[in-house]
Amino acid sequence: MTETPSMNGTRRVALVTGAAGGLGREFAIALAARGHRVAGLDLADQSGTAEAAGDRFHPVRADVTDPEEVEAAVDEAAARFGGLHIVVNNAGIYPPLDFEKTTLEDWRRIMRVNLDGPFLVSRAALPHLKAAGWGRIVNIASAVVFLGPPDLVAYTTSKAGLVGFTRALASAVGPHGITVNAIAPGLTRTETAARTTGADGGFERVRDAQIVRAVEEPGDLVSTLLYVCDEGSGFLTGQTINIDGGSAKH
Repeated sequence: MTETPSMNGTRRVALVTGAAGGLGREFAIALAARGHRVAGLDLADQSGTAEAAGDRFHPVRADVTDPEEVEAAVDEAAARFGGLHIVVNNAGIYPPLDFEKTTLEDWRRIMRVNLDGPFLVSRAALPHLKAAGWGRIVNIASAVVFLGPPDLVAYTTSKAGLVGFTRALASAVGPHGITVNAIAPGLTRTETAARTTGADGGFERVRDAQIVRAVEEPGDLVSTLLYVCDEGSGFLTGQTINIDGGSAKH
């Protein structure tokens, strides 16, 4: 693998949730290519990510909604690589649901994965980031927060909560040299999106509402992720960066 050094050449240890596929896989591969050591946290098989990322990648199996599994996974990653500096809270679910047919269990499941997960992972990682005196927490939100599609009420609510979590946590951990930011993608072409929101012409409908008339790909988000995680981005915190081709302007 060809490595691209970060701005000042510093190598860090990163943890990416949902690293088995989609955006998580892309992020893990990009961070490893930048020279960082990366632990991927997922319940699904991460062999594809490991093959693409190389020996700088270590897969850890854990459920982001299970406090004990999260604690063990974060500690395993930090022990293997000698610390932890970057956390990418990427794992999430986004089933399209008619609001009136949304059950309480549907609602709670979406909140557990999309909100409880980042809370549990960030809380478990914080002692390691504080010990390092430097950290980057990146939460993957969504542009739907600014658009409010009618079939994604629960998902939109969970991601709006993640934006609030980003802002408040940034205030809480800033004195320790840790930044917290969110990246809000538009509808991105992943295997999961192709089965759900992007199916039956969904990608094309979203594309046609954008200023940039192209379907967003996972690679379109990598440069922003690397920028947010960079050594030189220490004054960027508490922010949500919208990357959706101009669908939402705010």
